[in-house]
Amino acid sequence: MLDTPEVNRDQAETAAAPNWALDAPRGGKTVMNRILKENATVPLFFAQTLIASLRDVGYNNTTSALCEHVDNAIEAGANEIRIYFRQRGMRGSYEIDAAVYDNGQGMSPNVLKMATAFGGSMRYGNREGIGRFGMGMKTAALSMSPMMELYSWQEKGAFYKMTLDVDDIGKDRANSVELPDPIFSTDLPSEVAGLFTETMVFPDKNEQDFLASPGDDLNEVLGASGTIVFLPNCDRLSYAKAQTLVDHAVKEMGRVYRRLLGNGVALYVNNRKVEIFDPTYWMPNARHTRIPDLSATQSRLIDTKEVDVPVSEASKETAKVTVKLYALPFETWLSLPRKIQKNDLRVFDGMTVSIVRNDREVYAGPMREIVPKHSVANWYRVQIDFPGVLDEAFGVAANKQGVRLKGYVVEAINKKIRDDVSAIAEEIKRFQSKQAAAKLEAGRSEAESKASDADGFQMKPLNVESLSPEEEKQRDDNLRGLSLTLKRDGETDEQAFERVKSSKYLITFKYDEYWPFYHVENRFGRVIMTINTAHPFFSKLYEPLKKANLVSAAEEPGEAGEPPTTAEGVDGLVVALDLLLLSLARTQSVLSHNNEDARKLLDGFRKEWSDAYRVQMTD
Repeated sequence: MLDTPEVNRDQAETAAAPNWALDAPRGGKTVMNRILKENATVPLFFAQTLIASLRDVGYNNTTSALCEHVDNAIEAGANEIRIYFRQRGMRGSYEIDAAVYDNGQGMSPNVLKMATAFGGSMRYGNREGIGRFGMGMKTAALSMSPMMELYSWQEKGAFYKMTLDVDDIGKDRANSVELPDPIFSTDLPSEVAGLFTETMVFPDKNEQDFLASPGDDLNEVLGASGTIVFLPNCDRLSYAKAQTLVDHAVKEMGRVYRRLLGNGVALYVNNRKVEIFDPTYWMPNARHTRIPDLSATQSRLIDTKEVDVPVSEASKETAKVTVKLYALPFETWLSLPRKIQKNDLRVFDGMTVSIVRNDREVYAGPMREIVPKHSVANWYRVQIDFPGVLDEAFGVAANKQGVRLKGYVVEAINKKIRDDVSAIAEEIKRFQSKQAAAKLEAGRSEAESKASDADGFQMKPLNVESLSPEEEKQRDDNLRGLSLTLKRDGETDEQAFERVKSSKYLITFKYDEYWPFYHVENRFGRVIMTINTAHPFFSKLYEPLKKANLVSAAEEPGEAGEPPTTAEGVDGLVVALDLLLLSLARTQSVLSHNNEDARKLLDGFRKEWSDAYRVQMTD
């Protein structure tokens, strides 16, 4: 049977009816039904649903949301900014209020009302400052709490208040939701005023630097102008405890606002002053410079490059980007205890690239397209400064969370710094290898002694000739010169000579990216095995085994004063490995003596073996 027109009409109306969730804004549903049934004017924005949706704009964490308020405070000329996390209740069910205060220029009632509106900004589209869109304060606040109370004043004791309440707006049934006028008061409400005098649950009271004391006239302390963003009963925070929120904010904001803090802006979180953390370790007033017994406190500026970057891929208009490459003081820091490197200096936090927009950091972390992943990437830094006109080129979102560099930007930067990055990485690798080799070389090794002692029992003797007294003196002179090139860490010239003279077998180290993993020489009757510290053989087998031996040997003795079996086992493996290499060196010396064809064959074999081994050992 064919459907009648009445049935078709009913089906169409059912299909057009909104299918909303039970907890959806009731006012918004009413407005939509009115529009569908009465053909009423459709607003460009459904305020009731839009404001609820903006709660899910998405910030990486609570700290990044609070940075929106700090940005606004800085743009308002504030030189003191305070963030509060007031924690109440019992463990497992804490309630936390958040607030941001600044002593900036404040807002007149009309500006305050406009600033509460989404898109309302006195600097919309201006790329010279930090903010651009007039959205950050509201979206950041609502990402944390369903209510924002905004207080501002431009004379003492004359506070104007605006409120943005998600629940109230969601209940509004008007097609066009308008903001009310600001409410005037001569005093702040007690729950807001109390933030400035009460002791926060964290940090310890003795560590808190309060804005005001309980007996102070708060209006006098707050002064002639300022702004407070108050977020009661936050329901969407990254962490459930004030302590964790404070620690994270202090850590992150010290880096994000390091230049502004260096220029005199005072920033507090729960009355704890935020210290400057500079991931490039260049700023002389940064936190790390006060670490006790730190001999070197400043990184080395390798180079500064100016890069002309198009504002868009096809544009002829360009803007200058400044790229700086720094080397950390690896010569001294590499020998520091791991705790200081990791916890105090935070060398291994992965902040190899820092990108700064108008003196405010927008990204810090690894960036493989600029700094390739390798073992020494933690020991140098790249800092990139760009102006707001390049926001699209750098892929900066409205909430300033991270960057997504366009390909042509990466290419332009790499063209300028690629060689310098490779050079500093190579320098650090060489130093690390030299340092590691020096630790392994100390004194005459057991394997060198064993190989020398065993030489008289070998079936084929080394090419040792009987020498006259004059020839012996010449040989000793030669050995003295050789010992200077083979001198080990902590040895005197004479000690090095005695060691070389008394040993027929010597192990030494060299860093060379293009060498095979070992090299053999026979000089003045000494077989010299040189191990290439740039080859994966050294970093993945030889050095770890040697280090394991050093660690095991340092362990506490076992029962009855006996050395630990682990030390014995590892030590035996280390000696066996060294003897394997020395026997290889001896064999090559014997077979190639006065035999050029054998020498060439063995050199070719060594290179092919080493290349195949490198490929197999490379991740």
